[in-house]
Amino acid sequence: MKLVIFTDGASSGNPGPMGLGIVIYKGAKMIGEHSLFAGKGTNNMAEYLAVIKALEAAKKLKASEVHVKSDSQLLVRQLSGEYRVKNAKLKPLKAKVDRLCKKMKVFFEHVSREKNKEADKLSKDAIKRHRKRMKKK
Repeated sequence: MKLVIFTDGASSGNPGPMGLGIVIYKGAKMIGEHSLFAGKGTNNMAEYLAVIKALEAAKKLKASEVHVKSDSQLLVRQLSGEYRVKNAKLKPLKAKVDRLCKKMKVFFEHVSREKNKEADKLSKDAIKRHRKRMKKK
């Protein structure tokens, strides 16, 4: 099965609360979306965590090929091997992505923010929900 997955990670403050947005398509049909709070960290950490969650979801769906689209040019270039990962906190996240990629054929593509609106909204919504929960406490 081939999937196209749009991912986005957001951090409110950098570092700050992180949200992940993932939208999964099989052909033209959306088959899943995820909006997850991911603790405290940086924008780049959130971007990596979104890809990890996306690949884990693809694995559960038994995908054989995954096309990951992200508006983070740095992330896409690092995951494609064009750039080295220098940040010590990102290295283990990159290693986890690499492990998940071994089971599937995975392509990474940089897309404009305009084409990643759904995942962007989901990532920001996760942070908003977290803030609301924290205010209630």
